[in-house]
Amino acid sequence: MVLSRWEPFREIETMQRQMNRLFDQMIAPGDGGDIISDRLTFVPAAELDETPDHVKLRMEIPGIEPQDLDVKVSADAVSVSGERKSEIREEERRGVRRSEFRYGRFQRVIPLPSRIQNDKVQADFKNGVLSLTMPKAEEEKTRVVTVNLPGQGQQGQISGG
Repeated sequence: MVLSRWEPFREIETMQRQMNRLFDQMIAPGDGGDIISDRLTFVPAAELDETPDHVKLRMEIPGIEPQDLDVKVSADAVSVSGERKSEIREEERRGVRRSEFRYGRFQRVIPLPSRIQNDKVQADFKNGVLSLTMPKAEEEKTRVVTVNLPGQGQQGQISGG
């Protein structure tokens, strides 16, 4: 019996190569050997920015008409859902041999870093970019408070303003 030294990192590298190969096969577009790419839809990219008074959200949603979008805003999250529809009719599709476009329904829920006033949201949709400007709820805006230290008259109390 031959004893060989166990090298865990070599096994991890082998497993990583096998996993990479598996994922390449699963999502490789085109050749008809796709395992899951036909079921995938897209996930719109998002950009979230917070100022002292507002939370701003921008999402890239190219190829979507405004009437195909549903935007819902709660006090602490934004939900954007919709459907990207193919411009090629089914009977014309027979000639398409390869398409990397993603069609179908999608939904993205973005948690917000601060509570907002969801009844005062301003929205814009231009060139495939959805922009939402959401004012923060009053209690979320930056407040400055004075902290009274012992020896200043009141024992360690906070007064707000």
